[in-house]
Amino acid sequence: MKTQLFTIICLTFITLSFAQKKQAYVIYNAKGKKVSYKKMLKHIQDKEVILFGELHNNPIAHWLQIEVTKDLNTLNNLILGAEMFEADNQQPLNDYLEKKIDARALDTLARLWPNYKTDYAPLVNFAKTHKLPFVATNIPRRYAKMVYRKGFDTLNTVTPKEKNWIAPLPIAFDSELPTYKNILKMMGSHGSPKLVKAQAIKDATMGYFISKNMQANTTFLHFNGAYHSDHYEGILWYLKRENNTLDYTTISTVSQEDIFKLEKDHKGKADFIICVDKDMTTTY
Repeated sequence: MKTQLFTIICLTFITLSFAQKKQAYVIYNAKGKKVSYKKMLKHIQDKEVILFGELHNNPIAHWLQIEVTKDLNTLNNLILGAEMFEADNQQPLNDYLEKKIDARALDTLARLWPNYKTDYAPLVNFAKTHKLPFVATNIPRRYAKMVYRKGFDTLNTVTPKEKNWIAPLPIAFDSELPTYKNILKMMGSHGSPKLVKAQAIKDATMGYFISKNMQANTTFLHFNGAYHSDHYEGILWYLKRENNTLDYTTISTVSQEDIFKLEKDHKGKADFIICVDKDMTTTY
């Protein structure tokens, strides 16, 4: 009797402990199997390119980005790059990394995102401290807007200097890629073929600047919105057009009410999927 009572008490304690356990995220592989951070790191550490897809306002994604950066820097040579910096801002970014200007001057000279200080400054400052290149990969927004209004052909009107900030013309484009078709579905009456082309010109330009800045025996770690690399499309589609033997991996970030079982729609989005509790506070 005493043994049974002791067993019941122990089981009750264990049950309560699990019930009270809080976890902010779980990492899954493409098939929806849970994996450890250590296993993910081991898989990605020697890749030529890592596309780290984030939810822009998700603090867990941003925290893991800096943690992955720190850990990879001890294992391999690194180049960093990000959607959040536009190609025509490369010079002020370089000047900051080389300590020629301070943070205030960078904020003045470059078009920094509103959440730069909380979400991206840690990455830039890590690159500065450890003397890592940081590549501004995105197309300047004004040219993406031109494509949204008038299509790809309007880019033929920009100056030769401006073309240095855009993927080489003409732009390859496949409107049948599922992620592009899904943009039209998600946007409903607000969607248009030109909106999809505006997305594609961003993907193409980011892919171009990643390819242009890759180096042998070095990992290019790129930070972008998850949709730009989910389902191995977007940026990766352009990268693989340039190099179909590219050794790459992708990471995505998703949000769920129950993080302990990956929802069917999220499976296959990336090699590794960071599933974050939907109640997580956001950075904006």
